Amino acid sequence: MDSARRIVSWIESEFRRYKQLGDGTISQLGADQLVVRASPESLSIATVVWHVAGNLTSRFTDFLTTDGEKPWRNRESEFEERNVGRTELLEKWEGGWGTLFAAIGPLSDADLERTVSVRGVTLTVGEALLRALAHVSYHVGQITFVGKMLRGPQWDYLTIPPGGTDAYNKNPTREKGTATK
Repeated sequence: MDSARRIVSWIESEFRRYKQLGDGTISQLGADQLVVRASPESLSIATVVWHVAGNLTSRFTDFLTTDGEKPWRNRESEFEERNVGRTELLEKWEGGWGTLFAAIGPLSDADLERTVSVRGVTLTVGEALLRALAHVSYHVGQITFVGKMLRGPQWDYLTIPPGGTDAYNKNPTREKGTATK
C-alpha cells in the first residue's frame, strides 16, 4: 500500500470494525428491543444510534472546511426517547456512517497534519479522527452491552466468546496484519 494512505486506512479500518459490531448487534434484535431502555436513566439503542449518526453527519459533512459542530445539528434532540422502526433506524445509522466514509476515503496521510475545528477548537485531522473513533467505540460499546443484555443466552458473540480464546488463538481469523508464527 502506498505510504501516503497507510495510517488513514488503518483508522478507516477501525471505524469499519466498530460499525460491524454495531451492525451485528442491531441485526440480532427485534424492532421492539431497539427502543428498550435498560433503566429510566439509560438510553435505548435507537437513541444511541440517533446520536452516533447525528455526530458523524455533523463532524464529517464538509469535514476539512467547516466546524464539526454544524449550526443545523440539534444534538439535544438526538437524546429524546424515540419509537422508530428498524428501517428508519438503519437509514439513520447508515447515513451517518456513509458521511464519515465519504469524508475520510479521499484523505491521505499528509492530510493528518491539516487542521479542522470542532466547536471552535482547532485539532489536526489526525486528532479529530482519533477523537471521533474513540467516541464511536464508546457508543458502539453501549449498543453492544444493551443488545447482549436483551438477548441473554441467545446472544451471538461478535468477538471471541468466553471460553473460546484458545481455539481462536489457533486460528485468529479476525486479526489484521501478518501472522508471526
